[in-house]
Amino acid sequence: MDIDPMEYVPEDDEEKKDSKDKASREESRKSRLNSYVAIAVALLATFLGICNVKDDNIVQAMQQAQADKIDQWGYYQARNIRELIAQTQVDQLKLQAMSHAADRAAYDRQITAYQKMADEQEEKKKQTKADAEGAEKKYDALNIHDDQFDLCNSAISIAIALLALTALTQKRWLFGLAMIPTVFGVLMGLAGLLGWGLHPDALSRLLS
Repeated sequence: MDIDPMEYVPEDDEEKKDSKDKASREESRKSRLNSYVAIAVALLATFLGICNVKDDNIVQAMQQAQADKIDQWGYYQARNIRELIAQTQVDQLKLQAMSHAADRAAYDRQITAYQKMADEQEEKKKQTKADAEGAEKKYDALNIHDDQFDLCNSAISIAIALLALTALTQKRWLFGLAMIPTVFGVLMGLAGLLGWGLHPDALSRLLS
């Protein structure tokens, strides 16, 4: 019977080495992926914090603009009523003056005073209307940036959730998928921070 000299050579040393190398490569791959995930989450959380501070300031400015708009329209209605009262008084005095010729001068003075009051209210009403419309435009402009930050917050929250799944499952394609809402969220955040007019109306209406 022939004896195979290789029969007594231990084979598990080479296999163990290959297994260790493979495990080492796998561990290195996981470590790199986890590092990418950790860096991405840290950067996104920091960026989101900055955007939230800016968004809070915008919300406060929106509230002030809304209050200014309501106040100015209230003043507009009040001035409109004053103008109507003064103009009505002018018309009544003119009718009364026609039947009191002897007191025409006194009526004329009253008519002049009330007409001046009506004209002043009309001019102030125009300015008040302009102020109200300006506050409304300011509110609308701020609302665009508020929507941008809302979209930024939503997109980055989705991205962080996908990154968490990436860390759990070690699936590289999940990391790539997480970059889609990441890019969109960062773009919306930059638009809000830098005052860009970028505003996906259809998406904003869908989420509103």
